Amino acid sequence: MKIDGRCHCGYITFEADADPDRTSICHCTDCQTLTGTPFRTSIPAPDSAFTILSGEPKIYVKSGDSGARRAQGFCPHCGSPIYATSVGEGPKVYNIRVGTLRQRYQLVPKRQVWCRSQQGWLGDLGLIPGVEEQS
Repeated sequence: MKIDGRCHCGYITFEADADPDRTSICHCTDCQTLTGTPFRTSIPAPDSAFTILSGEPKIYVKSGDSGARRAQGFCPHCGSPIYATSVGEGPKVYNIRVGTLRQRYQLVPKRQVWCRSQQGWLGDLGLIPGVEEQS
């Protein structure tokens, strides 16, 4: 599937080819902290299918509990997280942040990872009253 997206301010734009069946949710505590939300949703795309069209992401390299290092690409102007990928040489997979994609409504997650860190209230989310706008 062809996907395209941008950061909040529009400085960074990109496109990719990705398999919508690989869309996933990560509940790890690093994703919670890096997003300021209870989970992160992403879709992987190989480096050969991911192109930055405008702008240049700022990179922050984080080390996980396992010692694995991941480059976090985000907009240097508005802070929107764009992707995460491996550090160093070799072929890469870009885990693109679904919230930045124009096709976000079509990308329904098919799996969840690091569920032991999931916020307990997520299972009751449908029971929480909703309104169209914040008062």
